[in-house]
Amino acid sequence: MFKVPPVSARRLQELLRAMPKAELHIHIEGSLEPELIVALAQRNDLPLPYASVESLRQAYAFTNLQSFLDIYYAGASVLLHEQDFYDMARAYLARAAMDNVAHAEIFFDPQTHTARGVAIETVISGLHRACEDARSELGISSTLILCFLRHLSEASAFETLEQAQPLLGKIVGVGLDSSELGHPPEKFARVFARCRELGLHLVAHAGEEGPPAYIWSALDVLKVERIDHGVQAVHDAALMQRLAQDRIPLTVCPLSNQKLCVFPDLKNHNLRQLLDAGLCATVNSDDPAYFGGYINENFTQVFAATNMTARHAYQLAFNSFEASFASNADKRVWEHRLKETFERFVEHD
Repeated sequence: MFKVPPVSARRLQELLRAMPKAELHIHIEGSLEPELIVALAQRNDLPLPYASVESLRQAYAFTNLQSFLDIYYAGASVLLHEQDFYDMARAYLARAAMDNVAHAEIFFDPQTHTARGVAIETVISGLHRACEDARSELGISSTLILCFLRHLSEASAFETLEQAQPLLGKIVGVGLDSSELGHPPEKFARVFARCRELGLHLVAHAGEEGPPAYIWSALDVLKVERIDHGVQAVHDAALMQRLAQDRIPLTVCPLSNQKLCVFPDLKNHNLRQLLDAGLCATVNSDDPAYFGGYINENFTQVFAATNMTARHAYQLAFNSFEASFASNADKRVWEHRLKETFERFVEHD
């Protein structure tokens, strides 16, 4: 591992923004800014229960995960056509490129859309086309991860997988999201077993509001390769040891955790504790339009609150590449760029 020299506090914030990084926990529907929601509603001639962009933004006051999900699904209702999904993903990727994201693995929730009569091909084709265009036009690499909604049934997840099968060449893996409490990972054991047979990468939300037991189930029953969130792992010493020894990545989302009152104050966030315990933790934005910040804001705000150092910054960015499903060749290129960025900042500090 590259030995990271000290960097002044003045330069650290600049370094956090400039360093290349991967984003591994971004719900594309959660990147829908109020301006785009209103624009798409107008384009599709759909009524919205908000008089203006500002009134919609003011509704983004959440007390827990469920109160967020209620407005999240309402916002997604403006997505009807392939171009809508393209425009949403393209807007996110342009913003991510500005934040020096080299690679993004983008979650999407097809059941949110197929339940409204939108064909899954419409969803995936629009998102995939945006990823392809962003690669050639912006130089940002990206892939798609299909997420099953855990508050729905196993049968619904199997139906979604069947609908997606002709399009599996356009996605890299599957995940599990939505309301965590009351919907343990083992509810989807057979679905994930089938996805594993199909050669798809496996991830799952666990240990955000749910207990450490959900993380164990995601690992041992679903056999996932990454845990999304995972911050409740600190309450189980054996689990912490397992995650560290097996280098199981955690895709942590600090501003989301604050907004949903998992950690009401960022200064109490356990990201530094996870890193110092040797876990492969990463920083991500989750649903940035709703939670007050894209990936660089997550980095700068959590670092300012917890007094993490340049060494932590390097480790987090390095972890994000290691934890990605990109090729080893791409990972080496990004890791070299990361090292060069740190060396440049140290030289001019």
